[in-house]
Amino acid sequence: MRATLFVLLFTTIYSSTFAQDQFEEFDNDTIKKLAPVVLFAKQQSPERMPETKGNVLFSGKKNEVLKLSNINANLTTNNAREVFSRIPGVTVWENEGSGIQINVGVRGLSPNRSWELNTRQNGYDISSDVFGYPEAYYNPPLEAVETIQLIRGGASLQFGPQFGGMLNYILKRETKKKFSFETQNTVGSYNLISSYNAIGGNFKKFSYYIYNHSRSGNGWRDNNRFTVRNTHAFLEYRFTGKTKIAAEYTNSDYEMQQPGGLTDAQFNDNPRQSGRKRNWFGTPWNVFSLSLDTKINENWDFNTKLFGVIGERNSVGVTTTPNIEDAINPATNNYSNRQVDRDFYKNFGLETRSIYRYSLGKIKNNLAFGIRMYQAKTERKQQGQGTTGSDFDLFVENEYPRDLDFTTRNLAIFAENQFKITEKFSVTPGLRYEYISSVGNGRLGISSGDAIVLAEKTITRNQPLLGIGFEYKFRSTNIYANITQAFRPVLFSDLTPPAVTDVIDPNLKDASGFNADLGYRGTHNGFLNFDFSLFYLSYNNRIGGVRQFVNNDPTQGTFLFRTNLGETVNKGIEGFVDLNVTRFFGVEKPYGNLDVFATVSFIDSKYVDFTTFTTAGTAPNIIITESNLSGNRVENAPRYIHNVGVSWSNNNFSTTIQHKISGKIFTDATNTQTASANGVTGIVDAYRVFDLSAEYKFLDNYNVRAGVNNFTDEVYATRRSGGYPGPGILPSEGRTFYVSIGAKF
Repeated sequence: MRATLFVLLFTTIYSSTFAQDQFEEFDNDTIKKLAPVVLFAKQQSPERMPETKGNVLFSGKKNEVLKLSNINANLTTNNAREVFSRIPGVTVWENEGSGIQINVGVRGLSPNRSWELNTRQNGYDISSDVFGYPEAYYNPPLEAVETIQLIRGGASLQFGPQFGGMLNYILKRETKKKFSFETQNTVGSYNLISSYNAIGGNFKKFSYYIYNHSRSGNGWRDNNRFTVRNTHAFLEYRFTGKTKIAAEYTNSDYEMQQPGGLTDAQFNDNPRQSGRKRNWFGTPWNVFSLSLDTKINENWDFNTKLFGVIGERNSVGVTTTPNIEDAINPATNNYSNRQVDRDFYKNFGLETRSIYRYSLGKIKNNLAFGIRMYQAKTERKQQGQGTTGSDFDLFVENEYPRDLDFTTRNLAIFAENQFKITEKFSVTPGLRYEYISSVGNGRLGISSGDAIVLAEKTITRNQPLLGIGFEYKFRSTNIYANITQAFRPVLFSDLTPPAVTDVIDPNLKDASGFNADLGYRGTHNGFLNFDFSLFYLSYNNRIGGVRQFVNNDPTQGTFLFRTNLGETVNKGIEGFVDLNVTRFFGVEKPYGNLDVFATVSFIDSKYVDFTTFTTAGTAPNIIITESNLSGNRVENAPRYIHNVGVSWSNNNFSTTIQHKISGKIFTDATNTQTASANGVTGIVDAYRVFDLSAEYKFLDNYNVRAGVNNFTDEVYATRRSGGYPGPGILPSEGRTFYVSIGAKF
């Protein structure tokens, strides 16, 4: 048996290191923890959720739980590359090193501000607008996070229709002492300074937790300064042992100088350079919730949350591509006017969740059900003529040419039932019904002093979603399978044409499809933790442009008709294995805990059908040529993502070294190979990055943490951008260091 396990681990690590060179394409349980040991050990593997927890049903779903206190990583700068290395198939965009925004995607979906995921904090929404603009401009500082929960596509029934699933940050709480104080203070490369301070406790029927996190630095690149502050307050009152109420409030504010993108020539010459010193970004953000938990009877647990977001997205800068210099005009002795774009968000929601336990014969079953009501209002002001200055100045001369209002209203009901056919085998069918109304109106632009009006557009849909999951237990392991429908509502950007001459299809449809998983996971004798699975993701009704003649007359030119055109399919293999070597041989007491872990993912992400159009010539001799992207790789989807790591720990000391390997990506749907002169399109090369982190605990209450990120000083990039925060290729950080001292009393 042990020889077999070694073969399994070796095969996984070997494939993660070398298989990318050959790979082309290819057409409830309790939480599982390693057995307790005498020695302090940082478990490097993610845990899995039990069948039910927090009024959520997890049976049959692929899910991972990362306990951050068990992971050596640079939590100060929210280093997602290190933190998510234990979860296979996670793509990370690294725009810059501040860590203010966490950009992650799964299974080849875009990582752009995690917008293909339903992003939450303590179970409630934190993104701009879950349906119309689901970008997460705010993420909690990871020093304040206890665990991260990730549920893949099977989450769409209980949490909402996003294709990527649900990402939930669970914040720290003090559950034992009347009063506790925690502090963590960090310094690092390029004037990084960070301080996290928190108090918390329990007194009689009250619990509380308050933290403040402040961080600033100059950044690895030129023109990359940032300051960020996050403050959070939590108060809970327990009426009885069965009923409690809690209130939370989070305030976040940051200013970030954006160095902009580079051309490939600039990147190859010096990736740290920047041609943009006048570009800034900031998002004041307020998140609040009021939550009631009660146990109605022995079989029925109920939770309801009232939550909301009041926030802004503010950017000012030069939006031209990096091959155009931002220079002083000799005629005016000034820089050009910058562009100012601002969004204002006001979102409110009410969500209830229940778990009801009942028996069929001698076997207990679980029913999860709930309801959600949500409204989001967005005021969007764009293309404002800003100042010629260099500071973070949002002053606008005259009015904004583009001034739009969007409203989203949502009502959803859901139910999933775990039928336990036997104590080992369960079937979990479910459904969700979504009513979504999206309304947009306002001004698209100004031409010759006249407003170009966006007539009020309303898209209303009644969308049912179905799914079913299966799970079969073998002692401490289980086989799981799930197939669940998903959809992505039409975004605000789809309702507002990039050019005023474009026309939006009045019958524009939401993207629709499904996720499917089949896997085997579990633990063995306290020294092995694993999860291997296959996935299939169908993504239909992607939106594109059809080039047509004005009034069907070639002499009048053409316009772009934005409508549903295409379908993509993402399929692949995901694997994770963690072996505690010293526990395997029974020598952890004298030698500490030595863990070897690896995650592997092979992703085949392609266009199945997507019609495109090009034009040639001038009126009246314009020719429109139609082609299809069928067979092209989906942009921003690497063919492989692998992580290999080794950790060692004893009573006081722990350290981890890990190696991330990611394949090359295309950055446009046409799969352009050669980089454009402005750096906006072209391949982004594969890369390999090493990280080293360590922690020493002493005198029971104190710790010292230190690490080196990208310690081989790899020069690489993870993305290109056509707009903010680019345009151009965006370099990732080179070698950086950090040292942190903390205490908890």
